[in-house]
Amino acid sequence: MLFRQWRGCIAWVLVPALGLLSWQVNAQILRSEAKPVPSRLAYMQPVPGLSYQQLRLFREGEKELSVPWVVFPGLGGHWGLGPTFIAVACSVCHVQAGRGRTVDNAIIVQQLLRVSVPGAGPHGAPKPHPNYGDQIQVFGVSVGLKENMKPGEADVYVDWKPHSVQLGDGSRVELRKPTIRIENLNFGPLGADTMMSLRNTQVIFGLGYLEAVPEATLKEIAARQQTQGLNGRLNYVRDDVRNTTSVGRFGWKANQPSIRQQIVGAFLGDMGVTSSLYIEENCPPVQTLCLAMPPGNRPELLDYNWDQLEFWQAALAPPPRNLDDPQVQRGGQLFEQAKCAQCHLPELQTGEYRLLPLIAMQKFRAFTDLLLHDMGEELADGRPDFLAGPRDWRTPPLWGIGVSAQVNGSTNLLHDGRARNVLEAVLWHGGEAKASRDSFAAMPQQDRDALISFVNAL
Repeated sequence: MLFRQWRGCIAWVLVPALGLLSWQVNAQILRSEAKPVPSRLAYMQPVPGLSYQQLRLFREGEKELSVPWVVFPGLGGHWGLGPTFIAVACSVCHVQAGRGRTVDNAIIVQQLLRVSVPGAGPHGAPKPHPNYGDQIQVFGVSVGLKENMKPGEADVYVDWKPHSVQLGDGSRVELRKPTIRIENLNFGPLGADTMMSLRNTQVIFGLGYLEAVPEATLKEIAARQQTQGLNGRLNYVRDDVRNTTSVGRFGWKANQPSIRQQIVGAFLGDMGVTSSLYIEENCPPVQTLCLAMPPGNRPELLDYNWDQLEFWQAALAPPPRNLDDPQVQRGGQLFEQAKCAQCHLPELQTGEYRLLPLIAMQKFRAFTDLLLHDMGEELADGRPDFLAGPRDWRTPPLWGIGVSAQVNGSTNLLHDGRARNVLEAVLWHGGEAKASRDSFAAMPQQDRDALISFVNAL
């Protein structure tokens, strides 16, 4: 009782002071927003017009990006890492909210390896491997003693095989294609029928705009593309948040229906952190040490931190664009002529959006249609994902590509990071995009450079 009385007195004294401090902090936040933004923070800015309360929520979500996860009862972070994992914090892969960067001769960190076996899993998802689940966890936790070391599932490396192509003017460009090398499998062989797909980390700004595009709009786009000789399609996927089937919008094969589900799916798969939606640890039955390890909490990701991260990702603004340069404008015309804009749609419009009404009913320029397209055999991973076939990939947004190197040093594009720049990314296009690719390859270098300048200015 005495403690409660003292707590009441402390609150009576501190609340007015904290209110003043909160106002001062918010005023400082607003002043800081007006300063020029360093290039490395280009992907980390909030959409303009957030209220004081929304800015506070945004900043709390931003903190969660870099908070490390540790093993109970360790210090220095949130409890709940592992037992197996890929990264100890969101920011390890999403450096400054940016894309992954490939590194040679090292275990993959900013990429991951999806695995599955033939057949369909629950609700039509890929069928997990019985010993390794749906992705390889390259690390295991340690609580100090050697006998308490939990092994990672395997070491995954990427070797690059060169592949040269000739352009219309006779010049040659050396491309590269990944070869997966897996060593030290700790829970038995994968099996000859195992399907594998390397995935590079994607940028996470502008997701609120993409989530707010009405399903009806995407259906209209798909119907219009049918008349243009294209076959853009929606992926319909399991929505565990709403316990139904919904349109897939996020992920390389559009296999996630919402920002909210994407977050906890990544927490479980990439860091071994449970949530109220995915409450069980990521431990296939054969991994007995994994199953025996006590959780850091139940759930480990608390719902209010989940809410903060969801709002933060929804409210991340795309970086500003500069299309005034004559070469960039010329590149935009060539982009249209090559019919790149049929899939990389220059403009979409949001509908109603409960999470962030500020961006509802707005036009935005992400240069995507959010649809699946057959991209040809050279880009195929041989692995279906709900309605996405082995050759299908969601059209990735192009906005912000030009500042990616300044954000975190990465210029790696396409689903597995094989392309080291826009030129290489275009030249890998096949399937429905082959005509556009061939049109680009036939251009004189001056026109190719202009088109690339346009993409880098988006």
